[in-house]
Amino acid sequence: MKRHQDILKRLAVEKYIDVLDLCESLDVSAVTIRKDLKFLEQKGLLYRTHGGASLENPYINERTLIDKEKISVEQKNGIAQMAANCIVENDSIMIASGTTVQALSKLIKAKNKLTVITSSLPVVLNLINDSNIEILQLGGYIRHSSVSVIGNHAEYILKNVSCSKLFLSVDGIDLDYGLSTTNSEEAELNKKMLNAAQKVILLADSSKFGKKSFARICDLSKVDEIITDSGISSTVKEKLEEKEIKVIIVES
Repeated sequence: MKRHQDILKRLAVEKYIDVLDLCESLDVSAVTIRKDLKFLEQKGLLYRTHGGASLENPYINERTLIDKEKISVEQKNGIAQMAANCIVENDSIMIASGTTVQALSKLIKAKNKLTVITSSLPVVLNLINDSNIEILQLGGYIRHSSVSVIGNHAEYILKNVSCSKLFLSVDGIDLDYGLSTTNSEEAELNKKMLNAAQKVILLADSSKFGKKSFARICDLSKVDEIITDSGISSTVKEKLEEKEIKVIIVES
């Protein structure tokens, strides 16, 4: 069927498609589109999601930090370089866990004095030799897969601190479900980080969009800015901007 071919061609380009957008472009009802997506999923050609479809399985399983470091390396480094430009003189920032924010920490050059609050041990190791950087290492239990701390001790510290920016990485970004990660305790810690920051900057390569994981962190309204790569689809970018999120694209 031509309509099925049109859906698959668009999905090949955009990686994620929305039911309502397909209704408008193909001039058919939502019921028809959902039937089409169900049929194509049964054929193993796509994955249905809430409100749309994805080319890849939208549900993410936990991976180790070593495994994640091998994925989208060029994109992550470009995103990290752009994020480093957001740090100003005498800034006070927070860095969560994840390979993209870890890449950011390797590029930070302190302008006069810089205060960094972080849950990530690799981030601390990347910054510790710079005497202009004051580091507040959050305490708690170590989550081995991310080499970062989780738990009540870290959350208690965050009740008594504030910073200008939070640089956050996540496992999945879904337009409806929001931001998510594979670990519920890490999700809770990220929520406390969000509350302690004046501005939330999400660092995410384009493979994270249209995906979700076990533990929800927050909806997209909590995010001020997203730095990503040119693989993001124009449809997703437009929908993020409709939510008043600034989207910065780093060309690969």
